[in-house]
Amino acid sequence: MSLGFTPAVEIYGANAALLNERLIDWEHIDAAGIESDTLKLTVDIEGLEGLPSVDGKIGLRVGYLESGLVDKGEFVITRRTPNLFPMRLLIVATAAPFKVKDETGFKARRSASYGPTTLGALFREIASKHGFSPRVAPELAMIKIAHIDQSNETDMGFLTRIVRDHDAVTKQVNDLWVLARRGQVKSLSGQILVDVPISVTTDNRPGDRSFIAASIDDDSRVKFRGCKTTWWDGAAGKECIVETGSEPFKKVRQRYQGEAEAKAAGEGESRRMEREAVKLRIDCPGNPALAAEGLIVLDGTWPSFMQGRWSVDKVTASGSRQQSYRCTVEASYPDGKK
Repeated sequence: MSLGFTPAVEIYGANAALLNERLIDWEHIDAAGIESDTLKLTVDIEGLEGLPSVDGKIGLRVGYLESGLVDKGEFVITRRTPNLFPMRLLIVATAAPFKVKDETGFKARRSASYGPTTLGALFREIASKHGFSPRVAPELAMIKIAHIDQSNETDMGFLTRIVRDHDAVTKQVNDLWVLARRGQVKSLSGQILVDVPISVTTDNRPGDRSFIAASIDDDSRVKFRGCKTTWWDGAAGKECIVETGSEPFKKVRQRYQGEAEAKAAGEGESRRMEREAVKLRIDCPGNPALAAEGLIVLDGTWPSFMQGRWSVDKVTASGSRQQSYRCTVEASYPDGKK
């Protein structure tokens, strides 16, 4: 994607004209897993008497005048924080349905029992209850769940805990709620998922519009190479251990209902540990193609130990009248990368 030189941002939806005219700065956090996508706007309210509606919906388009704007989706306004001297209003909106009225009980904690069922069926049941259209990756849909308890948890927290055992993620994308492996969320939601190349300029200096800074966190402590999960054999009256990978093992404290469930959880935890062994952080010029669950490619302009494909865990994009459009990318190994 060829980027332009003139950053541009456009708010649409509730009170769009006022917000665009008085916008001072903005921040968009696109994250994976339980963390909901968040939009923060700082608006000049000098001379205004009213404030935007708490339950209003707003959308964000961002990019460059020369190459066009990209729609980042709709958000529900959840918080307004007016400030005096200077007269400013902080608006916080989220992609998840955290409305004041909360008609479906999305924020409510509850206890329930499920099973026997499948991961796909359980996810579809809960997602549909809150008015979402569920999308489930085929390789996750038929994973068997003998029995599982939801104990004083929100539905979001409960689902996130379950799918973490299988190294999967859930994410709301407008009216969809997607359950997928990392890197598949955007494709399941119907959005086009493409690798985003990032290059370092020859004269990479702080203060330059195209400046890129990056770091790698490679924990030198002993890394686990496998997992031990346990399940209860009712017929034999004993606890059984399933080993996945090789020593040193990480022991998962949760006990599972059956051998297949324990094995699937061990395989998921092993994939997660391998993927998260190294963390990459990049501060770079704004690019609307960057998105959580997407993939970036660092080309030959990077040091050899950074080159290759990385899975994006989180993107924080921001801009203001004083500063150009920038992105901070947090990434880890994609599945299969050693």
